[in-house]
Amino acid sequence: MKFEVERDLLVDAVNWVSRSLSNRPISTALLGIIIEADKSLHFSASDLESSTKTEIPGSVQQPGKVLVPGRLLAEISRSLPNKPISFTLDGTRVNVVSGKSKFTLPILPINEYPNLPNMPTTTGEINSGVFANAINQVAVAAGKDDSLPTLTGVYIEINENQITLAATDRYRLAVKKLDWKAKNPNFKTHTLLRARTLSEAAKFLELNQQLNISLADENSNEKLIGFTLPKKSLISRVLDGSFPPFQHLLPNSFSSEATVEISVFLDAVRRVALVTDKTVPLRLNFTNNSIQLEAGTGDEAQASESIDINYKGEAINIAFNPTYLTDGLNALGTKFAHIGFTGANKPAILTGLDKPDASTTDTYKYLLMPMRYSA
Repeated sequence: MKFEVERDLLVDAVNWVSRSLSNRPISTALLGIIIEADKSLHFSASDLESSTKTEIPGSVQQPGKVLVPGRLLAEISRSLPNKPISFTLDGTRVNVVSGKSKFTLPILPINEYPNLPNMPTTTGEINSGVFANAINQVAVAAGKDDSLPTLTGVYIEINENQITLAATDRYRLAVKKLDWKAKNPNFKTHTLLRARTLSEAAKFLELNQQLNISLADENSNEKLIGFTLPKKSLISRVLDGSFPPFQHLLPNSFSSEATVEISVFLDAVRRVALVTDKTVPLRLNFTNNSIQLEAGTGDEAQASESIDINYKGEAINIAFNPTYLTDGLNALGTKFAHIGFTGANKPAILTGLDKPDASTTDTYKYLLMPMRYSA
């Protein structure tokens, strides 16, 4: 095997497939990235839960296929100068040369590498940037505790030409609805995919491209979901278990409502939260077109600040985890936030507004559970 490739193309390809490299592989082969050279260059990697592939152009003098250490290849690729890079297989080593830089990589046992799954049939398509933004808005609420695997996932529900994404860690819930183009307009299904898999993929989806989404048939032995961009693909196994029902948690009317400029609110939250941490509640008093923020009690450090808002309804005294509140405000992606309350001891619903007098929409909702606190 012998070929030459542009440095930036190589870095992009290796970065994409290295997302599927395992930190704790069950075999040495899974530490590697497969490079196959024929008319073009193909890169692939897998941790048995997800697998990634990409294709890039290159000048191939001798075709071939080899398995090399993935993380080392990624580090080398990023460190090389912006010059053409040549790869040459020499026995049990691969020589990598760029300008005056030269590396020699060992090869891994490619015969021990598992067969990668085939991409399921395309179910529909959506703008990649739109989908990436939706993932980022929802995945922020997914749990991190692997002992509760269902809560580490993003729930994906397809109902004809609408997709609903949802995630929760029991203390907050994020729900995003978006339109897409289904191949079968009557298609309905739902699945659950690891949030970290989607979040990693989203870093490479922020381009204005067509993203194909593929779901395995419900009768298939392997429960898979696939995402395909031009020359890039990701296939992942879905999570077992059922996502908790959530629609009943999202009220359509509120007893009290606040509209606040997000940047002003965020700055106040960050300042007041300096005297506390994520386990200690940030107290918020909503009344008379203002929010009074307070943190700390007794002999501890204390802080307070007041900001002006638009407010209607009964006064509300409530407390939130400051980190979860900040996450929700950042995820809205708008200039203003609408906060709806049904009571001081019940969850608040955050939605985004482009203007303070705009109507709320149900395309993205962030539910935040209140925390108990001592007065």
